[in-house]
Amino acid sequence: MTRYRFLLPVGIFAALAVFLYVGLGQNPGQIPSPLLEKPAPTFSLPSVADPQRQVSTADFSGSPYVLNVWATWCVGCRQEHETLLAIARSGAVPLVGLAWKDERVLVQSWLDQLGNPYTAVAFDADGRVAIDWGVYGAPETFLVGADGRILYKHIAPMTLAAWEREFLPRIRQAGAGSP
Repeated sequence: MTRYRFLLPVGIFAALAVFLYVGLGQNPGQIPSPLLEKPAPTFSLPSVADPQRQVSTADFSGSPYVLNVWATWCVGCRQEHETLLAIARSGAVPLVGLAWKDERVLVQSWLDQLGNPYTAVAFDADGRVAIDWGVYGAPETFLVGADGRILYKHIAPMTLAAWEREFLPRIRQAGAGSP
């Protein structure tokens, strides 16, 4: 009986290895969102550039747009920034930034130094709007259709490959301008 004592730990290790292999093999950018195909949560928040001006989802109603949730403390947000600048230059859809749980001065400094890909940047200091959108962590990027429904959610730094594979076909299908 004592000869087989090692089988239990080996079995537990094997089960754990299979669980991790399957879990890590999933694409983190494709975690399902309960908000897909549902109306996007509305918000009206102060603009980063001008706190007296509000950035609102109503500003973009009637046309598709992309909402990018980001923060200056987020390493992945820095990784995706050049990609967002390229996407903004393409003119496919407006990019709306949601600065999440950050400091306004740091956000503005980031945009001044690295470039601003956003049509508008809303300041979500306490994170309540991000919670409404079902944000797990930064960066997350949402495609919202002209009808105000969330068409796609990407969790991870944006890449040109993800943009071309996941966003552009949906934008074309939604009838937005060609990039």
